[in-house]
Amino acid sequence: MTKTITKSTCCYCGVGCGVLIESDGDKITGIQGDPAHPANFGRLCTKGMTLPATAASLTGRALYPEMRLTRDAERQRIDWDAALDTVAERFADIVERHGPDSVAFYVSGQLLTEDYYVFNKLAKGLIGTNNIDTNSRLCMSSAVTAYKMALGADGPPTCYEDLELADCVLFAGSNMAYAHPVLFRRLEAAKATRPATKWVVIDPRRTDTAAMADLHLQIQPGTDVALFNGMLHHLIWEGLIAPAYIAAHTAGFAELKTLVRDYTPKMAAELCGILEADLIQAAEWFGRGGMNDGGDLDRNGRGASLSLYCMGLNQSAHGTDKNLALINLHLATGQIGKPGAGPFSLTGQPNAMGGREVGGMATMLAAHRDIAIPSHRAEVAEIWGVPAERLSSQPGLPAVAMFDAILEGKIKAVWIACTNPAHSLPDAGRVAEALAAAEFVVVQEAFVNTDTVPYADVLLPAATWGEKGGTVTNSERRISRVRAAVKAPGETRPDWWIASEVARRIEARLYPEESSHFDYAETATIFDEHRRLTIGRDLDIGGIDYALLESHGPQQWPLKAGMKQGLARRYVDGTFATMDGRAQFHVTAYKPVAEPTNARYPFHLLTGRLRDQWHGMSRTGRLPQLFAHTPEPTLTMHPNDAERRGLKAGELVKIASKRGAVVLPLAIGNDVPSGSVFAAMHWSGQFLSSIGINAASAPMVDGKSFQPELKHAAVRVERAELPWRAIAALRSPNVLVLHAAVQPLLADCDYAAISLQGRDTLVLRAACAEAPAGWLERLFTALDLQPGADVLEYRDARRNVVKRVGWRDGALNGFVFAGELGGAEGLLDTLLAGEPWQGPRLAVFAPRGVNTAPRDRVVCNCTQVRESQILGQVATGAGFEQVKAKLGCGAVCGSCVPELKRLCAPSSRAA
Repeated sequence: MTKTITKSTCCYCGVGCGVLIESDGDKITGIQGDPAHPANFGRLCTKGMTLPATAASLTGRALYPEMRLTRDAERQRIDWDAALDTVAERFADIVERHGPDSVAFYVSGQLLTEDYYVFNKLAKGLIGTNNIDTNSRLCMSSAVTAYKMALGADGPPTCYEDLELADCVLFAGSNMAYAHPVLFRRLEAAKATRPATKWVVIDPRRTDTAAMADLHLQIQPGTDVALFNGMLHHLIWEGLIAPAYIAAHTAGFAELKTLVRDYTPKMAAELCGILEADLIQAAEWFGRGGMNDGGDLDRNGRGASLSLYCMGLNQSAHGTDKNLALINLHLATGQIGKPGAGPFSLTGQPNAMGGREVGGMATMLAAHRDIAIPSHRAEVAEIWGVPAERLSSQPGLPAVAMFDAILEGKIKAVWIACTNPAHSLPDAGRVAEALAAAEFVVVQEAFVNTDTVPYADVLLPAATWGEKGGTVTNSERRISRVRAAVKAPGETRPDWWIASEVARRIEARLYPEESSHFDYAETATIFDEHRRLTIGRDLDIGGIDYALLESHGPQQWPLKAGMKQGLARRYVDGTFATMDGRAQFHVTAYKPVAEPTNARYPFHLLTGRLRDQWHGMSRTGRLPQLFAHTPEPTLTMHPNDAERRGLKAGELVKIASKRGAVVLPLAIGNDVPSGSVFAAMHWSGQFLSSIGINAASAPMVDGKSFQPELKHAAVRVERAELPWRAIAALRSPNVLVLHAAVQPLLADCDYAAISLQGRDTLVLRAACAEAPAGWLERLFTALDLQPGADVLEYRDARRNVVKRVGWRDGALNGFVFAGELGGAEGLLDTLLAGEPWQGPRLAVFAPRGVNTAPRDRVVCNCTQVRESQILGQVATGAGFEQVKAKLGCGAVCGSCVPELKRLCAPSSRAA
């Protein structure tokens, strides 16, 4: 067949990279970055480059509808009509018995705008409940709330071009090198051409982003507001603010000035745990736009200061105040509405922005309208063709409160689409209890291997990336087309189609006298209805339709009818989206973290992302190469803290909070300060014997944005006394089938973790207080590792040791070591190498000592260059450019460049 190229958009983070999908018939065969797309100009990160491989196998895909015939039964395959009828009847019946607010919808920033739109209309315009929220509540709602409070409307006032034009870049709570690597490449390139640009990174951890900064402010967790207030104090004292701009375009500065009078740099620095001189330096660079020579301090003479922020500010019980305190700095210095300047919230998901545009959250209406304003409800109702009184005037329940209400029985039915709350919400054990207690749970998913799917009474199989079309909006307010490259597999359907079909059925039962409001034949019709709702609003896209996106490519909003292109920057004229046109300063007093440490829980638990994994790993966890950089979950602790507790790298430790606990291997490193520990958020119950680190996370929420405190919790860390250990590994031509067979065994262990390594190998590590009865036999069955000519076994019943090893075609194929692990790590290296077995096979059981050395990580996924190879070159005196040229690392997608530079830095040479 002829290779087909389809223009589309990446489905990962909010950068919104354009892609060219290569397909051959019904298979996606390759991918390239789209050189014409203004978000990435052809660049892709390691996750984006491996998208075709995630689509290569249908193993683990939800391919047909399933339903439980009774509450405790296993789901069975059913046809679409039965599934749609059941969902509609159950929801309608509950609404009739208990009212509209007895049901809820929990959706996702990974849905397309058209999907989101139909769900929002179904909930608010048909059922009449505002109980529809999204996992964007977990990542962006504090940024949304602060933008609205300070500037009058949601949406960054900046654009990606500002990355190249900034003279000072302030990163706040963002490990951009990992979370938004393509944008980070743009920043690196800009700094290479303009080396005087100053980077300031604010982060409790020394991330790869922080390691490349001119100044790293390693503040104590949760002290961001104190830092920003202290910086503003210095700016005011030194005359580095913009009085004319403040007078002409803002309100509320006098009250803020009174507050920050008490936040001297010395006091603020002490709260933050940093040097006063470093706080002052950050303030000077920000206020002068990176200029160290004093310069001309009027608005037009300064350099430009840009702030880039993400979950470190947002995921906090004080997240809105953190955002507002940072925006205060921009307003006070006039660093907004000009090239290279402004507060830039980096969106975490591919369409969190689009979900906000259609009003797909419990606290807003379509096109940035307000639920509490009658005229806003009337405007939406008119376009939807429903009575205005059907739209509820009461905000719905945001994510955390929604699942509390499910547990309490106030919400009887919940429909979850394209997200995994059993893993991603804080206090995840309570969320699991809620889903188990719910009267009716619908899960609409593309992948069956998530922690939420087991709770589904009805499973609706959804099409996913590469299989459906629509639009998404990225972090710079740019709308891009998403296009199907191949036919959706099995009986999967687009999310908008599923929601529309159920809506039509509910409509026929609840309002039989009305004609249908959900007769959508294609996504273009949905988009046209959506854009009608935006006309006259701050995000007016009356000038955008599919034809324009087809002919002229991605477009930024606002783009009104008659405009030739959208606005790259907002508020250029100093007129804001508030009632009086003035931006509003807000008084932001510093408050400590919502859950302070104490003698019982002495550590700050910090969470964050890995470079090559995404969310709960339902997509990235399908690929062994995306485990290569970080093959196993760990808890990272500062060396001094570990030494004081007698803990060593590789030991299993128990991390416990007031809510729950999780066991993880210990990693030791200087990246975290003493008193803090770090764990990645990705590892779910599909790869771990627990539901992940959110078993311990805190459910407190910001009082304004309702975003939970996912970044911080108070915990204790202690050695996990689990003397019985096991390690298993097996090569398989279909490692996803093997994963599905082994995954149920995790729950029987105090600790167990699965990773995919090499090209085709599953690795399982387990630990328990004592050997679980019958567990090893189940493991042997799952691995199909039964005694025979090519499978040898050693048993020592007295010591409770069992070792079983298998070969295939003269090479090691798999093994299980339980009770005693001597030689297992070396055996794993041999297995992953795939080389022919040398010597007698019985030698495999000879004890060789336990290898405690850290595994040789793959740093560059594109070229499979390992850390040892890089350090070997560094030891010969090679610098970054020489290592890059010699080994080829960092020359393809560039995601590894920040770490590569860190390894090549003089400090690494000295080590």
